[in-house]
Amino acid sequence: MRRVVITGMGIVSPLGLGLDHNWQAIIAGKSGLRTIAGFDASDLPSRVAGEVPRAAEGQPARPGEFDVNAYIEHKEQKKMDDFIHFGYAAAVDAVADSGWVAVSEDDKCRTGVLIGSGIGGLRNIQDTSIMMEEKGPRRISPFFIPSSLINLISGQVSIRFGFKGPNHSVVTACATGTHAIGDAARLIAFDDADVMIAGGAEAAICRAGVGGFAACRALSTGFNDTPEKASRPFDKGRDGFVIGEGAGVVVLEEYEHAKKRGAKIYAEVVGYGLSGDAYHVTSPAEDGDGGFRAMQAAIKRAGITAADIGYVNAHGTSTPLGDDIELGAIKRLFGDDIGKTSVSSTKSAIGHLLGAAGAAEAIYSAMALHTGILPPTLNLDDPSEVCEGVDMVPHKAKQKDITYAMSNSFGFGGTNACLIFKKAS
Repeated sequence: MRRVVITGMGIVSPLGLGLDHNWQAIIAGKSGLRTIAGFDASDLPSRVAGEVPRAAEGQPARPGEFDVNAYIEHKEQKKMDDFIHFGYAAAVDAVADSGWVAVSEDDKCRTGVLIGSGIGGLRNIQDTSIMMEEKGPRRISPFFIPSSLINLISGQVSIRFGFKGPNHSVVTACATGTHAIGDAARLIAFDDADVMIAGGAEAAICRAGVGGFAACRALSTGFNDTPEKASRPFDKGRDGFVIGEGAGVVVLEEYEHAKKRGAKIYAEVVGYGLSGDAYHVTSPAEDGDGGFRAMQAAIKRAGITAADIGYVNAHGTSTPLGDDIELGAIKRLFGDDIGKTSVSSTKSAIGHLLGAAGAAEAIYSAMALHTGILPPTLNLDDPSEVCEGVDMVPHKAKQKDITYAMSNSFGFGGTNACLIFKKAS
């Protein structure tokens, strides 16, 4: 099959806008978690979130601040929910970073878009429902449905650039971003496209989103006064995940196509595995077998062994149950070679971006290969017993020359996905 490489990346996260800004912040050990400011959360049990820092109305954006006006005309903004704003901006930045310009009709037809979301326009649905109850159905915007649909990120991006290749979307809860990149890579590998714009986006930090996840008892509630400490993957004091928002988008390209035009290559996508737990709607299987099989399948596709993998960006959400199950599966996979790899969770810095998480973490994994720096696991003050014998990259980034990196994502419904990247050569 044809080789697939990453030639462009764009990201919007609680650490801010832009690839360089994000990378410098995350390897410096900065946190993007704060007390919720976007709405009144005083009556909710969890009042911490990873909100995207935005430019003040009418003021120029400071470094890292997201200004939707820089990407989308004002009259078009109301036709899109925030999750589309984030995904659109990340896609524009990724395409610019790649240097790819589809000039000919054939170029456009061989370039596709596959960007997903776990939930989609939740805030828009919430606000429209309230408005309809208060003011009646005549007040509903004609753009309500297209602004809320998950596949409209791909649609809007394709319209923006004139990309006429595969136009697709993925909805697999918190595994969405990873599935999107893996599926898009397969489209290139099977010769359905030469270039794919792929990733995930999410903007579910609203009363319905936070209240809903809190009702599931999934969110952290014990660190409302110290939000930067709330996301603590693999630490004994963890008590739930911190909801985040943003988007991660990569430009995937067939290797010879990228090489011919002299594109820079961040990493190669060499492995993709996916599986199902068939166990529970919100909890992972207690033996971690679903995650293990997804990782195992990715390794098989990559044609390597676990011992070859120098870094694992763990799903690591900071939930009491999930973290130990995942790390147990990782240790099972690596066996006696567990000491050769390093494991960290970047959710400790940005929270859980839900459908965007896997894409953002794929970007951080590719950057670890590209730079030789591993991002840290913040707040790992008292590691869980299962961490014994594993380099969890606590507190501070570390330098390590690695050839392969793995990124895991697991979602509600028992859906599991794993990507393996190889250092560009």
